[in-house]
This record gives sequence, structure tokens and C-alpha cells, in this order.
Amino acid sequence: MQRELESLIRQDLDRKIVLLTGPRQCGKTTLSRVMSSQYEYFNWDSSEDRLVLQKKKWNRNTELVILDELHKMKKWKSWLKGIYDTEGGRPRLLVTGSAKFDTYKKMGDSLAGRFFQFRLHPFTLRELRHELPAEEACEKLLACGGFPEPFLAQDESYYKRWRRSHLDIILRQDMLDLESIRDIQSIETLVELLRYRVGSPVSYSSLARDLQRDPKTVKHWLQVLENLYVIFRVSPYHKNAGRVLLKEPKYYFFDNAQVLGDPGARLENLVATSLKRDLEFLEDTTGTQVQLYYARSTDGKEIDFMVVIEQKPSWLIEVKLGSDEPNKAFQHFAQFWPEAKQVQLVHKLKREFSIPNGPEIKHLAPWLQNSPIF
Repeated sequence: MQRELESLIRQDLDRKIVLLTGPRQCGKTTLSRVMSSQYEYFNWDSSEDRLVLQKKKWNRNTELVILDELHKMKKWKSWLKGIYDTEGGRPRLLVTGSAKFDTYKKMGDSLAGRFFQFRLHPFTLRELRHELPAEEACEKLLACGGFPEPFLAQDESYYKRWRRSHLDIILRQDMLDLESIRDIQSIETLVELLRYRVGSPVSYSSLARDLQRDPKTVKHWLQVLENLYVIFRVSPYHKNAGRVLLKEPKYYFFDNAQVLGDPGARLENLVATSLKRDLEFLEDTTGTQVQLYYARSTDGKEIDFMVVIEQKPSWLIEVKLGSDEPNKAFQHFAQFWPEAKQVQLVHKLKREFSIPNGPEIKHLAPWLQNSPIF
């Protein structure tokens, strides 16, 4: 299946170094290998490949050099900058990694002006729009998540086995490369706790009590899980960015099928991953400034998601499993952000309709598949 980023990355490889990040096993290496029929591939996790890279002994006549997990090299940015500045744009350079590159701030000089960055996500409804009908794609994403291997297998037993090994690699290999963290069992417990708290504001103090650790440690662990693309954070919107940092965020999984408990929470996670993917695609390909929040008032009124584009609240989005009764919080928030479009996405909806001066009530899967945010 062709990924939506393919043509865009191929185009940018002729201009700059391309950095491609995203969760482990979301398809980065597969996508990289289709960029050219003539390439050399090196993975920093391989001791043999490390020796080749340290001596810079690759074929200069090849079309493309793929450098996987290069961010684990000390001062990798300075190393890459030196190659680009002395050798120019040939062979083309594609750097991939399963951790956020901006987390490695201590690793050398800036690549400013020398690269374009893309973030690859697991499959979402929009990326599957040419492959499957919306409702069928939605059910498959809910059952087995959007990571290519389990999604294409469509076997829940296979997915559960894949999920265990996938998380083990992240926690027992990638986490040790990124951080000197030894208490892996507590982090596994933290992941398990989060699986039941998707869609609810997370209290660091509450998690700390459950884990018998201090809140600062738990907050650090959550940041590491974000850096490794296990989870992502959605904060409550506030004009004062400093106050956003003090309020309780929500956490969602890049893997929809990780979510346990309420079916509505798994559905909300699916919407969160879809919105995050669409917004980051927009940002990476057009440079548009975007953010994803949720809206919450001091008296507890809440809308699941707020999309902010170029610092302007543009969409208010509520997610429901089956209820077509509009969330009354729309009326409250409309007085503050009258220009923001309002939509309530319902998974099991008999018919679509709209409310005067209120939200549109839409079928969830088709709306996400044809994302009007673009």
C-alpha cells in the first residue's frame, strides 16, 4: 500500500536531508526503501553498520543512503552536518528514527536550513480512504490498531502477541538507549494504568500514588513514553501557554487497540490519532502552525478536542459512541470562539443533521476519512 508521504518525501530528497520519525514499526523503513531502486541502508543498532558509518564507507555512486536510528550516535547532528556541507546533496540522505529527534538536544550542532522533517503515523481513516470503505476501515482500526503488520493481518490473537513484543522492544531496548532508566516494571505498570484512563484528565499525583513514586518521576516517565511515540499528550486550551502546562492533560496511544475499558474511550483515541496525524501532515507539508487541545471550563464543561490553526481556534470536536444529542458545552464555548466550527462525531448514527447556531452532527468514520480540516 502506497503511503501518502511517499511522493512528498521523494520530492524533498532532491532539496535537503530528509528526517523521518514516527513510532517503531509504523512503516518508516518500508517507506524509505521505495524511494529509490538504488540505495544503501545502514542501521545504527547493527554493530557492523556502525563501523561503516563511523568510517563513512558507503557507495558514493548510489542514489540514496538510508540512515536508520542515527540519533543514537553521539553528536549525530554535527556528523550529518559535516557530510552534507562537504559532500553536498548526493547521494541523497534519508534519516529515520523511532524517537523524536528534538529530544537529543545534547548531541551536537544544529541542522538548521539543511533538512525537512516528516512524521509518519500508523494507518488512519484518511490514509485508508482509497483502500477501504470508511465504516470497514474504522472497525478494523478499532480492533487491531493502525500499525501496518497487525492491521493487515486482521487477527486479534496475532495483534495481542505483536503488541507484547512491540512494547518490550520499546521499553527494554529503545528506552535504555534514550534514558538511564532501570525500573522497567514500574513503567510497564504506568502504561497499563494509562490504558484505562484514555479520554480522562490525568493527575500526576494520582499516578504517583498508584506507582509509589514521586510526581516528578512519573511526569518524566510520561515524557519519555511521548519521546518514544508510545503515547501523546493533549492539553486543555488556554490563551496563556504557561497555564496550559499547569493543567491536567489527557494521554492517548498511537496504537488505538491498546485502550481498555470503555468502548467510547477507544473510539475517542481513534479520533485523537486521526486528528494528530492530519494536523502533523498539514504542518510538515505546508508549514502551517497547528495544535491539538481539548476545551474545558472552570465549572467542568468540556469538549473532547479543539483544533487550533495559526493560533486561532478553528474546530470544536465532540466524540460520541451513539448519542446524537448535542453536547451543551458547545453553547458555552461558542461565545468565546464564535468562528470555530462545531461538529459532533457519532459512530453509530441514524442520520446526519445540524443545529441552528450549533454543531453539525456527523457520521464519525466518513468525516474523518475525508477530513475537512484540510
